[in-house]
Amino acid sequence: MNVDNKKPGRKPLYVYYMVAAVIIILLNVLLIPSIEERKVEKTDYSTFLAGVEKGYVTTVEVQDDYIYYEATSNGQVICCKTVKMDDPNLVERLEKANVKFGAVAPEQPSIFMSILLGYGIPILIFVLLGRWLSKKMMSSMGGGPGGAMSFGKSNAKVYVKSSTGIKFSDVAGEDEAKDLLKEIVDYLHNPQKYREIGASMPKGALLVGPPGTGKTLLAKAVAGEAEVPFFSISGSEFVEMFVGMGAAKVRDLFKQANEKAPCIVFIDEIDTIGKKRDGGIAGGNDEREQTLNQLLTEMDGFDGSKGVVILAATNRPDSLDPALLRPGRFDRRIPVELPDLLGREEILRVHAKKIKIADSVRFDEIAKAAAGASGAELANIVNEAALRAVRDGRKFATQADFEESIEVVIAGYQKKNRVLSNKEKLIVAYHEIGHALVAAKQTESAPVHKITIIPRTSGALGYTMQVDEGEHYLMTKEELENKIATFTGGRAAEELIFHSITTGAANDIEQATKLARAMISRYGMSDDFDMVAMENVTNQYLGGDTSLACSFETQTLLDKKVVDLVKRQHQKALNILQENIGKLHELAKYLYEQETITGEEFMNILQAPPAQIGTAQSNNSSEETTAAQEV
Repeated sequence: MNVDNKKPGRKPLYVYYMVAAVIIILLNVLLIPSIEERKVEKTDYSTFLAGVEKGYVTTVEVQDDYIYYEATSNGQVICCKTVKMDDPNLVERLEKANVKFGAVAPEQPSIFMSILLGYGIPILIFVLLGRWLSKKMMSSMGGGPGGAMSFGKSNAKVYVKSSTGIKFSDVAGEDEAKDLLKEIVDYLHNPQKYREIGASMPKGALLVGPPGTGKTLLAKAVAGEAEVPFFSISGSEFVEMFVGMGAAKVRDLFKQANEKAPCIVFIDEIDTIGKKRDGGIAGGNDEREQTLNQLLTEMDGFDGSKGVVILAATNRPDSLDPALLRPGRFDRRIPVELPDLLGREEILRVHAKKIKIADSVRFDEIAKAAAGASGAELANIVNEAALRAVRDGRKFATQADFEESIEVVIAGYQKKNRVLSNKEKLIVAYHEIGHALVAAKQTESAPVHKITIIPRTSGALGYTMQVDEGEHYLMTKEELENKIATFTGGRAAEELIFHSITTGAANDIEQATKLARAMISRYGMSDDFDMVAMENVTNQYLGGDTSLACSFETQTLLDKKVVDLVKRQHQKALNILQENIGKLHELAKYLYEQETITGEEFMNILQAPPAQIGTAQSNNSSEETTAAQEV
């Protein structure tokens, strides 16, 4: 096995050595002799004699095979050689021409210089070049900055002395998390204050929350405020192909941290290496578990009094090993939740400092409309508003830009190339007004903010936006039932007006079913099941997947209860629309013509006295018949 592993690495070196040897031989056979004799010009014997007669030749050296001589040409002295001929009168002719006899042939280089020039220097050049190529190959094989020869070296990025420039003032909407982390900063600045009373700083803090809430940003802000070295590494960077390499990287990371203490070590997505050990087929000896074991050991072994603080982030805290979460390792669990109304407004203001905005922009209204958005989504909303302003040729973003950017983030861009037929457009108009009218006629529903039938890139042909006046953390059974009724309002309008149904209610059906199931299986809002949980929630920060925890018989009964609940709310929606069918026609016609209406326009039409709409109602009654006939 070892031999097989070495062969791929050695074969390129053998080829390299062979190529180098061939080049060195060619240098000695062809290039070096030509360099040594490049100053001696070869001539024929007749040219030599002509130069003697004309007085150009000044000095001659006669050897066994060649005659070397110096001649003047254009005022310069050149060294020449010619073949020696059988010429008995040569000496006499040279003396008659006053030619001197002396040493003219170039001196032969010493053996040492020949070896040095022919072999030493080329070999040295190829050795240095080979070492450089070897390092390059090892680096490419290693897959990281250190390459294959830096096994066990940590790839952590080091930001020294707040080079990131991020402070707590750059993080908004997470006041509770910042308060907990400010204590860590204070300890790094004034450790003596804590030592005097005998208090020790928590060794580690775990940031948990949904994606996009600013966990990594908070960790960088801690380092920025503390002005200490900041080691940043992702959990996936510990995972290696070879067993033991991840553990070596953990050791190297903590070694570097101890050398640069006080400092902060941030491990992002720690669930990559911190998952629960299940004692599977690998028997606890696989690479990931060895890396986790080494991390547990290092967190126990390092001295927290030096000022080394471990921060980690994850959005899957339920999958972490209990040994990693116990006191003494990650002592603090800091939730970084989705921002509330005030937090969203603060986040919008922070990001809006980077762009030019109009004075009339109301961040409180934008924050209300962006309910449930994370910090990253709010940053995207601000950027989309700026991009829309540029597309429209304006120098600043307006309130309309921000409102449109919210819709872009929620439902996608407008599909200008998708043109609905008149029949489909009318169906969508009644469908969306059905949602809005059912919501408006229920006292426990959020007010309607906007209705549109313009198709979006997410696939929606239209949507109804509801915005709560304030932040709600609890929902009553009546509110949830009214919400289900609102979901069914679109399909109810189609049934009532066109006596037919379409595929447009697919998402409404999915949302209504999900909410009804949660009411019965998780919220205990069924008399039959009382306060018994029928489902368990996993990955609450990543979509909240559920798994049933009941028998097959109970599942059948649970499904029946869900169907009954949705049916009741569907019937309630039909009754509300039937009672307000005149308003349904009037609002649908207005939306059909305008394509987009605001919540204020919707409420003005809905609250208008019946006397003002008698004609419109009769006209729409005939339109109902026409629309039904078209379908």
